[in-house]
Amino acid sequence: MRKIGKILLATDFSEASTPAADYAQSLAQMAGADLHVLHVINELDEPQRVMIPAEAFQTLKKELETQAVRELESFCQQVSSGIPTTPHAVIGHPFQKILEVSKEVSADLIVMGTHGRTGLEHVIVGSTAERVIRHSTIPVLSVRA
Repeated sequence: MRKIGKILLATDFSEASTPAADYAQSLAQMAGADLHVLHVINELDEPQRVMIPAEAFQTLKKELETQAVRELESFCQQVSSGIPTTPHAVIGHPFQKILEVSKEVSADLIVMGTHGRTGLEHVIVGSTAERVIRHSTIPVLSVRA
């Protein structure tokens, strides 16, 4: 069996993140792995951006980044339990950034929560976890809330 040395935990700070964090923490302890915790700040699409004046958009972007870093640091303190933990906060489309960061840190496993949406809500909102699973070159553990 392949050794797990680095685990990437993707979080959106929702209720689905807690069970995923528990699994990531347990797996990291058992494997003696480093834990990388990633939060992706969802990037606004072009039509949304043009409706906000440039100066206001830059202020909003900076405030969102600051708040996300604070939440990420707090989240990492909760899940670290003596495990080497590295926080990552990036801006972009979540499934793409999860895959990019997993390659950048040479992760052996991605752990993420899923909301378990079905039906019309799934069609409209989509599933970040599903996209990551479909496109990842490494194993992905999807933990349902």
